[in-house]
Amino acid sequence: MSTMNPAINTMPLYRLAWQQLRANWRAGDLRVLLIALVLAVAAITSVNAFSQRIAMHLNSQGGILLGGDLVVMSDHVITQDYALQAKQLGLATTQTAEFPSMVVHQANSQIAEIKALGASFPLRGDFSVQLAPNTTARLVAHPPSAGEVWLESRIMGVLSLKLGDRIHLGEQSFKVSGVLEREPSRGGDMFSFAPRAMMNAQDLAATKLIQYGSRVKYQLIVAGDAEQLNTFSGWLKPRLQRGERVEDVKTARPEIKSALDKAEVFLGLSAMVSVMLAIVAMLLASGPYLNRQLDTFAMLRCFGATTRMIQTILLWQTVWVALLGGVLGCALGYALQQGLATLAGRLFLESLAPSSMWPFILGMVVSLFVMLTLMWPHLRAIRTLPTVHILRREVEVNLKQDWFNYLPMALVVVLLMVWQAKTLQMALIVSGGLVLTCVIVAVLAYAAVHLLFKLRPRQGRLATSIHIGLTNLRRRLRLSIAQMIAFSLGLMVIVLLSIVKTDLMQSWQDSLPADAPNRFVINLQPDQLPAFKTMFAQQHQVTPQVHAMVRARLVAINHQKVNADSYQDERAKRLASREFNLSWAAHMQADNRLISGQWWTDEDAGKPYISLEQDLAQNLNIHLGDTLTYDVAGTALTLKVTSIRKVEWDSMRANFFAVTPPKTIAHLPASYMTAFHLPPSQTAFVQQLVSHFPNLTVIDVAALMEQVRAIMQKMSVAVSYVFLFSLVAGLAVLYAALIATQQARIRESTLLRVLGASRRQVSVAMLAEFFAIALCAVVVAVLLANGVAWYVSIWLLEIPYHFNVTMSAIAIVSALILIPAAAWLALRSYLNHSPKQLLNSI
Repeated sequence: MSTMNPAINTMPLYRLAWQQLRANWRAGDLRVLLIALVLAVAAITSVNAFSQRIAMHLNSQGGILLGGDLVVMSDHVITQDYALQAKQLGLATTQTAEFPSMVVHQANSQIAEIKALGASFPLRGDFSVQLAPNTTARLVAHPPSAGEVWLESRIMGVLSLKLGDRIHLGEQSFKVSGVLEREPSRGGDMFSFAPRAMMNAQDLAATKLIQYGSRVKYQLIVAGDAEQLNTFSGWLKPRLQRGERVEDVKTARPEIKSALDKAEVFLGLSAMVSVMLAIVAMLLASGPYLNRQLDTFAMLRCFGATTRMIQTILLWQTVWVALLGGVLGCALGYALQQGLATLAGRLFLESLAPSSMWPFILGMVVSLFVMLTLMWPHLRAIRTLPTVHILRREVEVNLKQDWFNYLPMALVVVLLMVWQAKTLQMALIVSGGLVLTCVIVAVLAYAAVHLLFKLRPRQGRLATSIHIGLTNLRRRLRLSIAQMIAFSLGLMVIVLLSIVKTDLMQSWQDSLPADAPNRFVINLQPDQLPAFKTMFAQQHQVTPQVHAMVRARLVAINHQKVNADSYQDERAKRLASREFNLSWAAHMQADNRLISGQWWTDEDAGKPYISLEQDLAQNLNIHLGDTLTYDVAGTALTLKVTSIRKVEWDSMRANFFAVTPPKTIAHLPASYMTAFHLPPSQTAFVQQLVSHFPNLTVIDVAALMEQVRAIMQKMSVAVSYVFLFSLVAGLAVLYAALIATQQARIRESTLLRVLGASRRQVSVAMLAEFFAIALCAVVVAVLLANGVAWYVSIWLLEIPYHFNVTMSAIAIVSALILIPAAAWLALRSYLNHSPKQLLNSI
């Protein structure tokens, strides 16, 4: 038995491990593994940090629609305890009060929605106010001064007001100092019927407008750090009194909630697949590194090193690589996300909030755990193998006997996927798609290789070279299958992200097209319908579709009286105590989707059926077949639930919670409403409508829609940037996986050159081999990517799925060209050398 070399015995093993790492770095094998690890950590840190900053920014932008991040609404004066708690948590607060009242100018008056603003309002966003005649509106981030008001143009026109005139609110006189064009808090109440008037809260008491019994909506508006907001919300909700509720941008505006949720799903999907690509590259890159280590381990055993010592050295090397890769990956990830955030901030015309340190701390932790679990099977294999096997380079992990050694790696991968995906459902479907890709590619590769091997080669140098390349697939079957799986996974996630991003962007554009309705008209009477439609025809406007509205209150479900106090959820209580607008329709609207039940036929006209919106049914615990009783102006109306619909509220079109077949409620008193698009150049048409039909209420939502459209545009930019980074990260780690097999390719090329093959023959053989790999990989990738994209679009994002023929064709052609070309570029420098030089270099 050999004795221990004194130099080895006295040198600390962590130093010996570091020295071996430096030697391996010069050899080049370690670089591939380290680069793959750096890219993996960079993908995790940069995508998560950038996504975190974008999510924080988009949520704050959504707060513009509320004037803050969170709003407490109440029908009574809000206790000061709420504001005090918010201030203790470092949050900014302000208060408002809204109520209807008359604006009086000389002998004329106009009903208006008065809003009294606290001194620091708004906490998010700004006003757009015209402060001088014949000037454009200015952005103002404070309320009117004491003694002044800002009025919407509708009030100015009806009362023939101009800037500088005085009006009366209650017992107080005010100077009209501005024409209000846009306010930052209209999002939660876009369908307030009366025009708005803004005043300073200091003047509210002097008006004496609020008396006992007045209907006032009080608001406590809060803004600040997301973590503190969550803490405040958690403290507040158990203490809410009757008539109080909490709203944020998601609960106040369904279209913003929908867009934010979809953006978060896509950002999570991008981060998840980036991590998966990086781990695949690391798995492939670890092979050459460990093969190089076998020579060192064999030498150490000859000098008397024990198996435990070799394990310790490999463990220290793993720790050194993890620390180095983690630091470099975090640094690269920070630089990348900072550059993207800077550019995105310019596009948003604002700077993004700084990222927390958590993505980078987690990046270091992930680096350590990924490396340890990656090396764990090899550490176990070295422990149980005799020295002669190491000397013969026979260290291989027996998957059938030692499969449990891969459980730590599998567990880390699963946890990373769930963490990045944010939802278990998406993690399962995408991971299932990836596993299915691996299985299908492996089976197809095995079958194709054996089929090609049976084919007889044609005569000629080109045919012989191609046959040699295809034969290599069989000779290195495991490596070929591994490369096919790696390329297929990479291509699959790139195509998947491309398809989902395209569908998501298209759905956002479709939800708010340029000609989306921006004016809503209510209180249209049945006898006014012909004249109303004639006015549109005279103005060469498209006659809008009108919808009947029957006011009704739900009084019983399955003949059981509805009691708001029986519901725990605050929204359910509000729904149970409010009136609904029933409408009728022969056909379901395009932005509605049937969830359960059946839509009625023409023969069902007049039958006592009703179709409910999904969230309403869930909140009130209503199911198919239930019987609902409504009170319509003292008349009982009993209807059977025959279908439940999913309504796309973000379409900004007229929609209803409850719809019946035609003729079912046609005998009941009804008014009509409609929505239409009015170009900015034809705003005078609204005044003509109101003059001809004084009873109409025309609601202008153009400014709100522009705010919503701007937020969606910013989300589109964010999605595009995260997608581009994920695409670059995916391409980079796939290239690292390609480089990881470089040494095996060099040895093979050297052998062919020594045996007399020309440079051209070796190149053709290699191109044929990688063309076959690319063909198998890309076909499976494109098919499965479309399958997973269909599921993600339809079931997770709830957007239409489109089979993108162009994108699929581009992916196939690009893979068939770029993968063989990349392989050739990686090895071309060796092909230019003589056989003797090649032998000396390996």
